[in-house]
Amino acid sequence: MAPVDEQHTLSPFPVLHGHGLRLRPWDARSDTDVANWLRGLTDPDFRRWNTPLRPVTDLESAHESLSAKTLSAAEGTGVSYCVTDAGTGTVLGHMGLNLINHALSNARVGYWVLPEARGRGVATRALAVASRWALTELGLHRLELDHALGHEASCRIAERCGFRYEGTLRGAMFEAGRHDAFRDMHLHGRLATDAEPEGL
Repeated sequence: MAPVDEQHTLSPFPVLHGHGLRLRPWDARSDTDVANWLRGLTDPDFRRWNTPLRPVTDLESAHESLSAKTLSAAEGTGVSYCVTDAGTGTVLGHMGLNLINHALSNARVGYWVLPEARGRGVATRALAVASRWALTELGLHRLELDHALGHEASCRIAERCGFRYEGTLRGAMFEAGRHDAFRDMHLHGRLATDAEPEGL
């Protein structure tokens, strides 16, 4: 699997390839990208498990959100990848590498998949591609993945991609749709020294 290709003009981070996917930076200047970003962040299943600090509810707030992601990439603190089909270019979802800390050599990963692309292993494949790149080419030592307690699909994706379950963090994330109540979350971690997951 060839992990990277050309530098993308929108981001200091490379475009990634593998497992039938192409991961490219989202483009806040693209109406299509902004619309798909909005669709992803307003999807009921996404909102069941995630409560962003700044809600995305319309095209204007989606554009602002994507613009902030572009700034994070420019600062080297995060990269937000638009996950597309390598053959058709169809947008399938999102893969993010967030809170990149070069001093501690770690980062946090997150992802979502558009409703019509679910059930095809998109999140697992995208996480495998991004993790391998982050722990090799980018040179990070540790990646963390967290999800709301009860989100069994995310647990399975994490485990398939070599992210070991490390514990339950109490009251560590917002309840669905609220900023005044908290719920527990699972923490998973993967180190650069861990064995590569089988079958990926």
